[in-house]
Amino acid sequence: MKKDDIKLDKNFLYDCLLKLETREEIAAFMEDLCTVQELNSITQRLWVAVLLKQNKTYTAIARSTGSSTATISRVNRSLSYGTGGYDRLFEKLGDLKENYRNE
Repeated sequence: MKKDDIKLDKNFLYDCLLKLETREEIAAFMEDLCTVQELNSITQRLWVAVLLKQNKTYTAIARSTGSSTATISRVNRSLSYGTGGYDRLFEKLGDLKENYRNE
């Protein structure tokens, strides 16, 4: 597969996700698409981002999520130098401290 084909495939995935309307539809699709480990890893990285936004320490995040410091560092780099995807999502979700468990 050429690099341009891979980008095309990613856009197809993104367009498919945009067509799903309910949590149940998304859950069914993600469970068909991803292995249990992949889904757990994605969920774990998202929670790491939430906890980093709550100014938790790497030690507290590792203890609470089971994430390695390498994973925490990677998510932190994405928050600091990435494309802003986490921040756009969190803006749409609202106040993370109020709406999501405080680890």
